[in-house]
Amino acid sequence: MASVPVLVVFTIVGAVLAWKGGDYLVQASDRLGAYYGLPAIVQGAVIAAVGSSFPELSSIIIATVRYGAFDIGVGAVVGSAVYNILVIPAVSALAGEGQRLASSRDLVYKEAQFYLLALAVLVLTFSLAVIYQPSGSPADLEGFVTRSLALIPLSLYGLYLFMQYHDTLDHRATVPVVASDIDPRRQWVTLVVSLGIILAGAELLVRAAVGFGDVFGTSPFLWGLTVVAAGTSLPDTFVSVTAARQGNAPMSLANVFGSNVFALLVALPVGILVAGGTIVAFQEVVPMMSFLTGASIVFFAVLRTEMALTRGESFVLLGTYGLFILWLIAESLGVTSFVG
Repeated sequence: MASVPVLVVFTIVGAVLAWKGGDYLVQASDRLGAYYGLPAIVQGAVIAAVGSSFPELSSIIIATVRYGAFDIGVGAVVGSAVYNILVIPAVSALAGEGQRLASSRDLVYKEAQFYLLALAVLVLTFSLAVIYQPSGSPADLEGFVTRSLALIPLSLYGLYLFMQYHDTLDHRATVPVVASDIDPRRQWVTLVVSLGIILAGAELLVRAAVGFGDVFGTSPFLWGLTVVAAGTSLPDTFVSVTAARQGNAPMSLANVFGSNVFALLVALPVGILVAGGTIVAFQEVVPMMSFLTGASIVFFAVLRTEMALTRGESFVLLGTYGLFILWLIAESLGVTSFVG
């Protein structure tokens, strides 16, 4: 069993690798998006979002395959989603022009609503597992998520890509002059190398989460919510803040929605497919999904006012995330026991 100082080093190094790998991956993805002339929202919701969310996908696959700890992967995805929806938009708004982040009807009425649909479908998938594939006694509220059930959220992501594809066809933008200087082959190589760096970082983060759980005798799900989620969210933060500073608010916000949609509809189901199915405990999943849903409602409410996220509203989001952290501290100290 590794000591706490070693686990802390694993966490720091893993977070740095996830950050730098995500940085390289997003840069390559962004340049490829520009080279192929994709609209800003598609670049943010698909290209940048998938790139910056690859750490979450890596962590759940590694946690499931190498350590048999699917709970850590679930915690990482849900914890990252809470961070993405509350912290990243707030920090991006404060870093943007005039300390505000402009929105649009496309974002509010398409991206945001599809994101809420993704939340509902994922909860439905877990519910079907508990109802039709129960594991243990009925009081345990545990269900076995089969590969067939995992295809439900993946199918919804296919619809998401279909919608984005038709947005791209409707887009009649001219490719920027700088795009002619982009070497697509070099960017594809950079993208592949960055994936390897992210995998190394995810391995260290998951190993740290497993180690902390053993040392302190706490739920792996809780450490996935904190250690792994924090490390894997760094690339998303970098993408959105950079876009906000460049005055590209649509891409900044679309990255948040796209990252969460990818994590919920792809990262979690892929982990299940790789594992051949997994047991999900409702008593752990429901409280966190409920908080994520509530946080999302708060975010959409402040985003819809004036179609912009202002300085004051940013602090509301940060305060909500502060409540989330206090809850996790209470869980770790045994004051509450909603997530085990």
